Amino acid sequence: MNITAFTRRLSLFALLITAPATWAAETAVPAAPELAAKAYVLMDAASGNVLVENNGDQRLPPASLTKLMTAYIATLEIRRGQISETDKVMVSEHAWRTGGSRMFIKVGTEVALGDLLHGIIIQSGNDASVATAEHIAGSEDAFADMMNTTAEKLGMTGSHFMNATGLPNPEHYSTAHDMARLARAIIYEDPAHYAIYSQKEFFWNNIKQPNRNLLLWRDKTVDGLKTGHTDEAGYCLVASAVRDGMRLIAVVFGTNSEQARAAETQKLLTYGFRFFETQTFYQKGTELAQGTVWKGATRQVKAGLAEDLTMTMPRGQLKKLSANMTMNPQLVAPIKQGDVIGKVEVKLEDKVVHSADLIALETVDEGGFFRRVWDSIRLFFFGLFN
Repeated sequence: MNITAFTRRLSLFALLITAPATWAAETAVPAAPELAAKAYVLMDAASGNVLVENNGDQRLPPASLTKLMTAYIATLEIRRGQISETDKVMVSEHAWRTGGSRMFIKVGTEVALGDLLHGIIIQSGNDASVATAEHIAGSEDAFADMMNTTAEKLGMTGSHFMNATGLPNPEHYSTAHDMARLARAIIYEDPAHYAIYSQKEFFWNNIKQPNRNLLLWRDKTVDGLKTGHTDEAGYCLVASAVRDGMRLIAVVFGTNSEQARAAETQKLLTYGFRFFETQTFYQKGTELAQGTVWKGATRQVKAGLAEDLTMTMPRGQLKKLSANMTMNPQLVAPIKQGDVIGKVEVKLEDKVVHSADLIALETVDEGGFFRRVWDSIRLFFFGLFN
């Protein structure tokens, strides 16, 4: 595909735009609802773009939202082959004695890790969380170190974990923005285990406990994730929903009741689905064009994007976008896969609202001696007349 054809085609599409507040000022999108909560974030899941936020980076006690990290690490270790859902986990006295919400596992017994995972996600079991942490890391303290290392890798810069449960500790905190990041990783990295978050109840030890996420009953588009509550944190919720192929993640910290956290979260989701739309047009690594290479073993190099070509915009704004692609004027071998070789600029009317690098999708080695000499001569005259 040549550059002109690419430009015409791309004029129908756009890259992710990262200034929803600007959109609201320039379009008919109404102001976001004000929630009765200490902090909240509404994120477009596909792009990671934050559509609405209030105190999104304020460090607050996350209560049992902590268990999102506990479960994430457990499923990550399962995928790596370090542990298995069929592992028999010995329930220690420390796990059995942990207060708060419980799965009701018994000290000295063995419980399958897969059952503990359900107990963490659905029943919010503190005992299940500690037992799982001890099985993975040897102790809850060592597991907390794993949690903090994992948080750093996910870009959760406002979080610090001291335990696997979310029980109060002055050094144990997170943010609404960080919890949205974590939820996004859970959803996209491991869809098979994410299905657990939509289950409405779990039966264990002759006790059936319901999932505390009320939105699973109220909104059929909601399929996760997790609630939390302590006196210090208030009532918290991370929820995700999909409508017409668009997934949103809503995070609410510090509401005053179980009913309020569900209602306030529903407000965020309703607003996002009503006034915004998201679409991914190209996936990363897709060939979008080819650039001419000088002094190379081949004459062309494939160009594409390092990240998905994703757009989040107020409804009705997609057709107002246009985009242009430019290649670096002299691409000289060697070129490594991933090297930046051009740029895409997306405009709303005459304003550049986003730009992204075009990268080489393949490596182009240096050509032979005569190719290099001949192209050096050509480049000399090219420079004179251009």
